[in-house]
Amino acid sequence: MDPIATAQYGMLAASRRFEASATRVVQMGVEGAEVDLPGEIVEQITAKHEFSANAAVIRTSQDMVGDLLDILA
Repeated sequence: MDPIATAQYGMLAASRRFEASATRVVQMGVEGAEVDLPGEIVEQITAKHEFSANAAVIRTSQDMVGDLLDILA
């Protein structure tokens, strides 16, 4: 299993989740649209943390590969 590929997919999913929430928030200006603003704020914060966690997985994976190469050299 490739942790970098998995984390990249997680980052893509988090980006899409954030974008979908932002689109729903924009619809607040449309008459008759019911948007749960507190729920959307929580959704966006969750997506932000999800993205950051996946970025940390990529950094850690790269650090581990670098350390392994240093050991083998």
